[in-house]
Amino acid sequence: MLYNISGKVIKGDGYGRKIGFPTVNLARDFSKEKEFPPDGVYAGTALLDSVEYRAGIVIGPLDKVEAHLIGYAGDAYGKEVTLQIKKFIRDYKKFNTEQELIIQIKKDMELC
Repeated sequence: MLYNISGKVIKGDGYGRKIGFPTVNLARDFSKEKEFPPDGVYAGTALLDSVEYRAGIVIGPLDKVEAHLIGYAGDAYGKEVTLQIKKFIRDYKKFNTEQELIIQIKKDMELC
């Protein structure tokens, strides 16, 4: 399963940064997609400024697409990014506490 998703990085709600896992959020025109992966957490790569990063990618409800780029610490707002989804990790889910979410994200990132 390989999917490529490209788009411009937009401002998200800042929650990933708050809990220690900043993400790039993509603005996309979903009407142009022929195939799209189901909601879930995926391992893949991100191409940003001609540099490839390992990435944890979230496809979520309400057309949410965001990725934590491992090793990236810059400002990506307004830049184009291409995500390549390579491996399904788990289904998308809500967590009861912030601590449960952080523990799960750490596990997810180890798989990326």
